[in-house]
Amino acid sequence: MTELEAIKARHSVRKYTGQPIEKIKLDLIREEIQRCNAEAGIHIQLVVDEPKAFSTGVFNYGIFSGVKNYLVMAGKKDAEERIGYYGERIVLLAQTLGLNTCWVGLTYKKIPGTYTLGEKEMVHCVIALGYGVTQGVQHPMKPAGKFYEYEGVPPTWFTDGLEAALLAPTAVNQQKFKFILRDGNKVQAKTLMSLAGYTRIDLGIVKYHFEIAAGKENFSWD
Repeated sequence: MTELEAIKARHSVRKYTGQPIEKIKLDLIREEIQRCNAEAGIHIQLVVDEPKAFSTGVFNYGIFSGVKNYLVMAGKKDAEERIGYYGERIVLLAQTLGLNTCWVGLTYKKIPGTYTLGEKEMVHCVIALGYGVTQGVQHPMKPAGKFYEYEGVPPTWFTDGLEAALLAPTAVNQQKFKFILRDGNKVQAKTLMSLAGYTRIDLGIVKYHFEIAAGKENFSWD
């Protein structure tokens, strides 16, 4: 499965079987975490066989069950966009390995001793990881025209990127982002106002999706 295929196959999953993740898959995920942390200066950590973080829900939205493995998305306060971008890179790797995931902003508990934080670091969110009871369902799709600005008919690479961005997970499916195409191949991605928050993390996620489908060789970020 390619990353683009993983984008189309991935759906948020909140109920897991509890089936252990094979060591070879965990090792591949750990290696990718090391690469992402080194590239981005963040502190993503994998927690395995720890059920307490999702043992009880804090809010009614997004009830979870069977979660024993998760990624702790840690970094400094200004790391939100990098957390989203590199976290989604790991999410798509997990999808190619036959695993399921879900970004989680609130419905979990922080369990002392399961992760470490460096100076001025914080936990921005976590990502549930494992074998889902189901493969999840696609979130409702909104009209693509609401998510970009461009005079005329945009090039195919741009619409391909936008389509992939619309498949990206965002907090409570808020999709508070917009892509602006200028000068033929310069793309600006910006956040819109949101009461739910997490827009900078969402932006990193959708930018990664956009890059995969649009092709880095076709544009530059403005």
